[in-house]
Amino acid sequence: MELEELLQQIVNNDEVHARFLNTLSLQENIGARKISANEQPETSTYMVLKHAAEEHRHAFYLKKQITRLNTTPCPTYEPDYLLAPYSSKYYLNKLDLLTSRYLKNTLQLHGSALKFAAYLLVTYAIEVRADEIYPIYQGILSKNNSKVSVRSIILEEQGHLEEMIVQLKTFSPSWEEHAQQIIAIESQLYQDWIADLSKTISA
Repeated sequence: MELEELLQQIVNNDEVHARFLNTLSLQENIGARKISANEQPETSTYMVLKHAAEEHRHAFYLKKQITRLNTTPCPTYEPDYLLAPYSSKYYLNKLDLLTSRYLKNTLQLHGSALKFAAYLLVTYAIEVRADEIYPIYQGILSKNNSKVSVRSIILEEQGHLEEMIVQLKTFSPSWEEHAQQIIAIESQLYQDWIADLSKTISA
């Protein structure tokens, strides 16, 4: 199922839409927690702190958007309140694991250097994906005169992508080659996620 068609079906049903918003909130929350978990207190930068704070805020903002729908709330991230709970929950974790494996094998990185490089490349791949999904989602919301909006998230995700590119250029002169490898890994995980969402919607 194409993304536009999938999102239209989601937006058409407030209960499903609420679970989708909760699923996006979960993914933003997982991203924020992973940034914080990999953070080295002695070398924390303004960019890393800002990114973690904004991802946490996105998770809160998306959860709050559920109140704009005519449906019961999604109080937690338990499976009953999510769409495609397994692939939604482990999407980012799998990407992080496979990226770390790639960096170990290709660049022989380890320890804090591996964690930071994985953070840069995983975040880059996710921001590229967010730069695709959120504008399409907002277009569907606007077309349907929905009270839900993700415009503020779109602006911040675009800023994150620009920040990652600056950092990746410092990380390696061959950053684009490495980034394309991670993009390919993310693309397969994304296709699996979309397929699971489609099955959930069609069930």
